[in-house]
Amino acid sequence: MAIRLLYPTFRPTKESLRAVVADRVILVTGASHGIGKASARKLAAAGAVVLLVARSRPELEQLAADISADGGTAHAYTTDLTDMDAVDLLGRTLLAEYGHIDVVINNAGKSIRRPIAESYDRFHDFTRTIDINYLGPVRLLLTLLPDMRARKQGHIVNVSSWGVLMPPSPRWSAYGASKAAFDVWLRSVAVEIAGDHVTTTSVYMPLVHTRMSAPTDFGHLPGLTVDEASDLISHAVTAKPRDIAPWWAVRVQAWSDLHRNLVRRFLERRFHH
Repeated sequence: MAIRLLYPTFRPTKESLRAVVADRVILVTGASHGIGKASARKLAAAGAVVLLVARSRPELEQLAADISADGGTAHAYTTDLTDMDAVDLLGRTLLAEYGHIDVVINNAGKSIRRPIAESYDRFHDFTRTIDINYLGPVRLLLTLLPDMRARKQGHIVNVSSWGVLMPPSPRWSAYGASKAAFDVWLRSVAVEIAGDHVTTTSVYMPLVHTRMSAPTDFGHLPGLTVDEASDLISHAVTAKPRDIAPWWAVRVQAWSDLHRNLVRRFLERRFHH
């Protein structure tokens, strides 16, 4: 109940979702598990042609087969988002095979929580996290955006985190910096492409109980289910709001900006060793 009050969810009707996505070509990254998998199923059930992207070939191909068995259309494209050449090739391949992409759902992500004292010899944590959460999506969109702008049509949905709107969290430096980087990039680009009728939606997700969050200590905290989170993605695709965020996020952000020193002192005491 608490999470419903803090973060109301939206569930488009099947009819409204089908009216928007039927026969549309929708690319979903991170489609083999969690939010991406659930979103792909819902979009395909509503008549979209769903292009599934992830590293996990067996899971991806099984999902495509399951969607096909249910009467939907989905195609699997195994790609490592840390390989920029492979990401560029993916974009060019999809344009060659389908002619265009109507919607991109940037859902793939890597989460890591580690104190800086345990990160001195783990630079690879930062490079891999920023590749998946920032550079990979940028590389893909640099390939797809010219066609969207030329067609005067396209929508980009970014699955972000409500933490991007909050003061930086200790121990989340690699994850927070990478998510914030893409968030700023997309909001900056959104202004440039709006005149070409290419729209963007940033979905600032709260905690979602997925495979990615399972290894953390947050299992007991209120959070969305994967199904509820995928409803937010469906809402983003149908309504195309500029952003979807907790109603209280702007208030907390404004308060923390006004009391920045107080917030910092609290965090320093909380995480002092």
